[in-house]
Amino acid sequence: MRDAETVTFGGSGFDRAGQIRGDTGQFEALLSMAETRVLPVWRGKPLIASDTNRLQFLSPDHAVFNAAGKEPIFLGLDQGIAYFTRDISAWQPDSTDLSMIGAFVDDSEQLHPDLPADQRFAELRRIMARLSPRDAELAAMSVGVFAWHRNHRFCARCGQPSDVSMGGWQRTCTVCKTHHFPRTDPVVIMLITRGNEVLVGRSPGWPAGMYSLLAGFMEPGETIESAVRREVFEETGVTVGEVGYLASQPWPFPSSLMIGCYGHATSHEITIDPKEIEDAMWLTREDIMEAWASRSSTLIAARKGAIAHFLIKNWLSDRLS
Repeated sequence: MRDAETVTFGGSGFDRAGQIRGDTGQFEALLSMAETRVLPVWRGKPLIASDTNRLQFLSPDHAVFNAAGKEPIFLGLDQGIAYFTRDISAWQPDSTDLSMIGAFVDDSEQLHPDLPADQRFAELRRIMARLSPRDAELAAMSVGVFAWHRNHRFCARCGQPSDVSMGGWQRTCTVCKTHHFPRTDPVVIMLITRGNEVLVGRSPGWPAGMYSLLAGFMEPGETIESAVRREVFEETGVTVGEVGYLASQPWPFPSSLMIGCYGHATSHEITIDPKEIEDAMWLTREDIMEAWASRSSTLIAARKGAIAHFLIKNWLSDRLS
């Protein structure tokens, strides 16, 4: 697929410098340098400048990191400058309504008293389409690795606590010494077409009128092609013939790799499984264009920045091959 890597979070060529992750002495030296940059993240929200939509990196000794309970995570190097990220979720905002944290749509922003008024913590899914490729990659790395640490504090082999190691990209059991690494769950997301139509569905809890491409987790021992056909049939009863790969997207909410595929439907009738999805339908190119132009009273577009939006956009403009 042309321009496959221009998808949001598609990467910017950032040097992760994995060869120095085990060098704790070098990390200590880097963190003592004033030019080293550290991205604060609060409950999965990176710090951005509201006026420019740029990530805001701070010096390692900034007062904001007084609330950081864990060691920094090493992101990598850029022109000799070291980049780290730190989780400051222990900080408690004084007068912020936290009811939206973790919601499908979180428009809230948090202002830290030690930061300028134009620097705020914002939900990554809301701002992702406005970030530069470099900022998007660094934000996805930070949010994703913190989510992994949050959910894997104990050894999966013996159940004992594990410690952070290798610059934050490994956990080591304190008892049996088993090494654990950040996991990524493969998810197929499918552009299923039949002539001028594309198959879309919606999950419970989505904003009214929002439909997107079908998606589902891969299972052990399953090929990508088989997963596409199985998920589409389970959710809608539609059978799929030819399947092919289009593009992929890291999706750090919390730890997925979205594998974008196309598929040609060999049946048309829809029979949804209400345990899987709330609704599904076939939409024509014209239907989608109306929704994307905000001229539809019943449909709204898939979230901008998500691979579903990216694939549909390329399908509409005949740029899939």
